[in-house]
Amino acid sequence: MPSQSKTELYAAIRRDVRGGMSIRAATRKHSVSYPTVTKAMASAWPEPRKKPSARPTRLDVYQTLIDAMLLADLVL
Repeated sequence: MPSQSKTELYAAIRRDVRGGMSIRAATRKHSVSYPTVTKAMASAWPEPRKKPSARPTRLDVYQTLIDAMLLADLVL
């Protein structure tokens, strides 16, 4: 099966369920979970992806020192 966008998947799920297919059959046919089918039935547009929060790195402690070194190299 060719890959499809999530919007196309939601449209196919809605089409099948409105055509009389049970939710369980739609989950099997489209290889998705029950909550995905209920979300597809509730809204034509999938929820946007959540942006991951920025994680601190080990270099954050030394960021000012590194910036100072780089600035000193630019001056020379």
